[in-house]
Amino acid sequence: MILLILRWEVLIIVKLSAPLAAYHRITQYGNYLDHLPRDAPENISATMIADALEINDVVVRKDLACVSGAGKPKVGYQRTELARAVARFLGRDSMSEAALVGAGKLGQALLGYENFSKYGMRIILAFDKDPQLIGKRAGGVEIFSAEKIAQMCSRLGVKIGVITVPGHSAQSACDALIAGGARAVWNFAPVTLKVPEGVAVRNEDMAASLAILIKQMGG
Repeated sequence: MILLILRWEVLIIVKLSAPLAAYHRITQYGNYLDHLPRDAPENISATMIADALEINDVVVRKDLACVSGAGKPKVGYQRTELARAVARFLGRDSMSEAALVGAGKLGQALLGYENFSKYGMRIILAFDKDPQLIGKRAGGVEIFSAEKIAQMCSRLGVKIGVITVPGHSAQSACDALIAGGARAVWNFAPVTLKVPEGVAVRNEDMAASLAILIKQMGG
């Protein structure tokens, strides 16, 4: 089974070898390790990570056992080696080429985001139907006609599709990406996409997220 994981700044494809909740936590561990200062201790323990992220230390130990067998009692893990092990476990140590369909405001914002490559995704193509956008560049990526999605994705080995088009255009964009070889789709359109078996989809429902936030804010 293939899973597409998104954690604010993370988009990766992994084969499940641990519970879904563990992947979310391990992503947190990776972000924590990546942002430690240079003068942080050389060794780090599961307890230190648990305290910093306010997670039960037994849970952290169990998660890290899935990631690396290099931990030592009373010593912990060598910090940089653990960070590398987490990256390997999450698939961050390899790069997946991506294509974005829908180069409007949201699409251009994503094209301008510089940290995707840090987490294993590089957007190399962008597509749109608007003649005023075709031929222009956003975030250093050229925007092509949507008619060329399948052809260009296939030629350049695109594995991830990012959809930022209106709902009525999302399924056709998804179909074209998959026809071009995409195995995972990150969907920002407010619709449920139909995909063949073996293709992973992550839906970003911003309206639902905002509704939950407002509900929580109101107590």
